Amino acid sequence: MAEVGFDGVWKEYDSDSVAVKDLTIHVETGEFVVLVGPSGCGKTTSLRMLAGLEEITEGTISIDGVVVNNLPPKARGIGMVFQSYALYPHMNVERNLSFGLRMQKGAERLEKKEIDSRVSDAAELLGLTEYLDRLPKNLSGGQRQRVALGRALVRQPEVLLMDEPLSNLDAKLRNQMRIELRRLHEELGTTTIYVTHDQVEAMTLADRIVIMNEGRMQQFSTPLEAYHHPSNTFVASFLGTPPMNLVEGSMSDGVFIATDANGGEEPFTMKMPSHHSSYEGRCTLGFRPENTALKIGDEDGKFKIAGFESLGSETIVHLDNGDTRISAVWHRPGPEANRQIMDRTSNVGVQINESDIRLFDSEGNAVNGA
Repeated sequence: MAEVGFDGVWKEYDSDSVAVKDLTIHVETGEFVVLVGPSGCGKTTSLRMLAGLEEITEGTISIDGVVVNNLPPKARGIGMVFQSYALYPHMNVERNLSFGLRMQKGAERLEKKEIDSRVSDAAELLGLTEYLDRLPKNLSGGQRQRVALGRALVRQPEVLLMDEPLSNLDAKLRNQMRIELRRLHEELGTTTIYVTHDQVEAMTLADRIVIMNEGRMQQFSTPLEAYHHPSNTFVASFLGTPPMNLVEGSMSDGVFIATDANGGEEPFTMKMPSHHSSYEGRCTLGFRPENTALKIGDEDGKFKIAGFESLGSETIVHLDNGDTRISAVWHRPGPEANRQIMDRTSNVGVQINESDIRLFDSEGNAVNGA
């Protein structure tokens, strides 16, 4: 196990293509950190620079206090699991697991007894013992992914890197493998850095998450801290299904007024809590759909029902007021409630607890107290 550091790391392919911009993070020994963000945000490039598969333009990367910028991949003490299983189709599971160890030369070469012991331990840990004689074509997708993971684990790396390892699996297998990956980490305690575009994977697997966009880190915190206290509107909109409601407007004398470019409806307004009441000017109001209580049939309500999604245990209700659209989540609403929200003419009011309100300035950054 080892700690990992990125200090002012940049990756430029040319002046018009900058993949990673000034990335600075510190991963503690034994920590499970997930890099998450949309396609093209720089998360995989960051992982590949750590692995030694991409050169660094500027900055330093260290593993256990040693700068590894110029070290080849094999000298960095890492194991890597890719999106593709990349198993040898003509080799059984046992030989796929042991191949990397058998290919080591010189002082790194291991005795056959040690190789067999590592393969046996990894197979037992991953539930592959009964499949050691099978070829990859005779394994399920989840079993193949466990073989790919085992191939990295038998090297006993100080740092384990995973690049979207579950993206080729169906939804049910992904759920199962998330549980397995977290269990393995708790058993082994290996420092792990994991890349995904899936916010659910990030939230469920990580001790801390690095949220990236357009090459820059947006927030580095625990998953729940990022969910409940996003650093900016990008994080607020990226985490959560449905995402946080973000309403553009302005603040004056402690009252938020939503922007309505067409000026058709009476705009949505809200008296702000005391810790935000002194803010003046352009801003964005944020609140989570699950924290939005609906008052259907409220004569003073300013919203109309635009549509809804009934998901069984909950219903997502979409509301409109001029240019403003928000969503609310009803948990286990029942048939009577569903009949109520079919009425598109009824006025609907909303109520949000003060503690659930977030405020972002004109640049999209969280205002102190949010």
